[in-house]
Amino acid sequence: MSEPVIQTRIWQEEAEPDNPFAARAAFCRGYDVYGELLGQIRWVEMLALLFRDEALTKAEADLLEALAVALANPGPRDPAVHAAMCGGVGGSTSAASLIAALAVGAGQYGGGREVFLVMQAWEACGTNLDAWRQWLTAPTTDEVSIWPAPQHKPGFDPHGASTATPVKQALACFVSLNSSARLVWLEQHRAEMEEICGLPLALSFVAAAALADLGFSAEQGEMLHLLLRLPGAAAHALEQRQLGHKKFPFFAIELQHDNAREQA
Repeated sequence: MSEPVIQTRIWQEEAEPDNPFAARAAFCRGYDVYGELLGQIRWVEMLALLFRDEALTKAEADLLEALAVALANPGPRDPAVHAAMCGGVGGSTSAASLIAALAVGAGQYGGGREVFLVMQAWEACGTNLDAWRQWLTAPTTDEVSIWPAPQHKPGFDPHGASTATPVKQALACFVSLNSSARLVWLEQHRAEMEEICGLPLALSFVAAAALADLGFSAEQGEMLHLLLRLPGAAAHALEQRQLGHKKFPFFAIELQHDNAREQA
């Protein structure tokens, strides 16, 4: 029988002469990771190299690093982070808390799937305002059957009255670091897009534009968005584990009919 072969363009290893289970050298896209890259490139450059064939340029690396900072901690208001906090305060394992954050943060409300849909729209509409007008006014569907129809236009804040300050700050920062086509166009036409949609822009739309300008596909962008939002979820889960359930921010519930109070 022939030995099984792993088919991958991403990674190649050479075994140690005295141990076939240990790598003497590891190559990512042809680059010697430990002999050439280690200590010479930033984490985001290694991250990008795992997803795409070409190394990032300086401007691209700056943009991806800024995006990673912007997404690092969505904050306790975010459902994915709150899910991780629930895991932490309940004594779940670290892996379970992160899985909870991934599960909740995978969806169509500020999650990975929303970024996927917006990146698909960027691919279809480009920088054509008329094409965006048609997309923004048409019903949104998701071709994958396991996902329900989005309840709001992807990339926009369904509860917002105006564009959140961090969204505007992130967009301005990204444009200053890397004047790529989609980001520049979005900064110039943000107000028109919001007027057409009737909702303010969300950070997911800006993130999708940045990921598209960096050359990632919609599938890659979805995966990166999930990954880059995990640090905040992890930190908040650990913090809540230490604080305990008595200090956990449970949501207040207003009962229209409280039988116990009425009987008293």
